[in-house]
Amino acid sequence: MCKTMQNYFTYIVQCSDGTYYTGKTKDISRRMKQHNGLLAGGAKYTKQKQPVKLVHLEYYATNKLACLREAEIKKLTRQKKKKLIEGFIAY
Repeated sequence: MCKTMQNYFTYIVQCSDGTYYTGKTKDISRRMKQHNGLLAGGAKYTKQKQPVKLVHLEYYATNKLACLREAEIKKLTRQKKKKLIEGFIAY
């Protein structure tokens, strides 16, 4: 029996007020729709700061690795998050 590969993402979105929100998900497209109010769900933080745009995305093979990276990013200063984001082109 073949086990399917799971995809996990750690991401940063920029809110309409310029602040950043970091999270992780298995489905980045669905999560962006949630953050922008197009689907139910999303973070309480982003509900009042829509629209949000994806500014950084990283892929991980396991949920644990995505969680660890999310925690690392959340500890970064705003300045360090900006430097991380500079290496990413949003799509």
